[in-house]
Amino acid sequence: MAFDSFTILEKLTIQSFSDAERKKPITLKKKDSIFEAMFNPESYSLSYHNRYSRKQGINTTGSQSKYGFSKPEKLSFKLILDGNKVDTHFGIRNIFSRNDVSKKVQKFLELTTEMNGSIHEPPYLKLSWGDLLFSCRLQSVNINYIQFSGSGIPLRAELDTEFFGDLETVKRLKKENKSSPDLTHYRVVGTHDQLPLMCQAIYGSAEYYPWVAKVNNLNDFRNLTPGQRIYFPPIEK
Repeated sequence: MAFDSFTILEKLTIQSFSDAERKKPITLKKKDSIFEAMFNPESYSLSYHNRYSRKQGINTTGSQSKYGFSKPEKLSFKLILDGNKVDTHFGIRNIFSRNDVSKKVQKFLELTTEMNGSIHEPPYLKLSWGDLLFSCRLQSVNINYIQFSGSGIPLRAELDTEFFGDLETVKRLKKENKSSPDLTHYRVVGTHDQLPLMCQAIYGSAEYYPWVAKVNNLNDFRNLTPGQRIYFPPIEK
């Protein structure tokens, strides 16, 4: 059988970064910043949670649910690390390879769990597999060693992992797309922007422009500078 007739499976990878924008990969001594799964998970689960307030007044028969916040997405799956001389690309025995399970577990912990000295907290992570691209941080991992050599060296480990979604601020605000007038807004002035029209778009009324001009210490609201950042405070309903 020709070599190119084999299908090389794309492996799940986890990369570590020292910044929330995930532009500065973390490098370990003699190790790169990427952890590659030996075997892809058989399945993974994503969970989403919305929190609502159910406070009820005295002498009332009920209350209306009031939205509080949405918890970050949670991703969970099981990783298997095997040291029984298994070739991870073709799933066949290979007498020339031996995988050290303890070292692979340690690399996983260093790249996902342990505090990084440059940022004084665990790393920021990006998990990739097929269509799954998940910016996250590790919430928990339970390691279960299930097979050993005659001398007690771990030969197989199962890692039950949980990651929570962690979008950097700019992407999070873009995703939330908040446009209610009772929220704080910042806008960058475009070439033809006018303050009354900007107030109309944000508050639903142009009459707030003198107040916005005063808050931003604008001496001449008619001559805004393109690229200028304008603060639009929340208004009470």
